Amino acid sequence: MDVSITKMTYNLSSPNGIVGPCDLRDLNGWFARELGQINGPPEKVILQYVAANLDAFVQWPKEALLLWPGCNRVPDPGKKQKYHPPYPTRIRQLAQTAHVVLDRRPNGPAIASYRLAGGERPKRIGSSNEWSIHHLYSGKFPYCGQQGTPLHAAKNGNHFTQSAGLVAAHPIADARVDEFPCFAWLLRAKAYIMFGYDPDRAFSADVDQYGFLPGRPCTIVRPA
Repeated sequence: MDVSITKMTYNLSSPNGIVGPCDLRDLNGWFARELGQINGPPEKVILQYVAANLDAFVQWPKEALLLWPGCNRVPDPGKKQKYHPPYPTRIRQLAQTAHVVLDRRPNGPAIASYRLAGGERPKRIGSSNEWSIHHLYSGKFPYCGQQGTPLHAAKNGNHFTQSAGLVAAHPIADARVDEFPCFAWLLRAKAYIMFGYDPDRAFSADVDQYGFLPGRPCTIVRPA
């Protein structure tokens, strides 16, 4: 079920986007060319370093898992944030077996999906929190040549708890995903390579209702 209610407050406009299509055979070369549109040398150096050492700044789940079909992060009318109802029995059973703590706060189901799909959340240095769980498809940065609004996973029940679109991001990387289109699309391209996940049909028009190439596995947790 696709629950795409649109009443959420986000600033998703951007005056910039990627210049050219992602080169899946040479993402490093493509990324280097995209950095040419960034004027500030310090920003360019930071992006180059993070991209060259991506495993130190971004952690991925091990599998594609849609944990809670129909669940999204759209707040109820008159509310600023969404606090989720009790998790379905099947999810509680999975979490108990995997020793994953379930949280009913706004991003709790997405975090649970990432963890149950084998993703790790390293500890932060400057706080007691762990790395943020970030949706790669955040309603920003349409693919070059495409019209329309890109997927906002938090609003969509087929994608909010889809682990293939989630990463754990070091604060340095987390700040750059929503600021630099080329970095966002670098991660989206890697999600496509790893899982066949392409909800915006940037790399293939032949994807299913859940955003996957035919034949690529995705576990969907059905209510018990």
